[in-house]
Amino acid sequence: MKNIKIILEYDGTNYAGWQWQPGQVTLQGTLEEAVRKTSGEELRVTASGRTDAGVHAYGQVVNFKTESILEPWAWKGALNHRMPPDIRVLEAYDEDEEFSARHSARGKEYEYVVINRPMPSPIYRNHAWHVGYTLDVDAMRDGAGYLIGEHDFTSLRARDCAAKSPVRTLYKLEVEQDGERVKFSVGGSAFLKHMVRNIVGTLVEVGRGRFAPEDVKVILEAKDRTKAGPTAPAQGLYLVQVIY
Repeated sequence: MKNIKIILEYDGTNYAGWQWQPGQVTLQGTLEEAVRKTSGEELRVTASGRTDAGVHAYGQVVNFKTESILEPWAWKGALNHRMPPDIRVLEAYDEDEEFSARHSARGKEYEYVVINRPMPSPIYRNHAWHVGYTLDVDAMRDGAGYLIGEHDFTSLRARDCAAKSPVRTLYKLEVEQDGERVKFSVGGSAFLKHMVRNIVGTLVEVGRGRFAPEDVKVILEAKDRTKAGPTAPAQGLYLVQVIY
């Protein structure tokens, strides 16, 4: 029995998220069908975490256990041959039996992209959030500083988040502007449901002047989702890498 680890890049536009769902086209289901066509095995693959419908990835990590004698390099070519062009296996490795893409992870890094200009972009309509009003990037940076470190992120997680604890640690939250493109880079030990999108939605409210930067601290301490900003749309979010 081999434990194969793969690194996936994908455009999530055409998928109902990562997780397999009956009657839906999902990333997990598409990958598992490619495995079945390659080795004849009916199996479940394990990802580092679920991504929502419309979310993209540069470096999703997946593992699966197989009885196939195929070498990792052969899995890479075979799976790519059997999957649509919006999903690609970038790397494939043999891993130790104990390795789990989900449970062995020690951290993740995400990017979120905003196109900040009056007119929506037809090119980025599925790959960024269009924000038409002017954003104060310095104010967003100041607000982001209150989120670094270990905190109770109840105010910034989905109301239906099933995580047992709302406490998480962020070690990076950067806001950069390049012309009309504003990028949020977020790194942490683990994330709650919609946490990154809620952080971005709240900081955008700071950028447009609805919240002051110091209000972010008050929002965090309130432990109340209704006090924070909206959930940013899925299409601007990218899973960049998983840290082991």
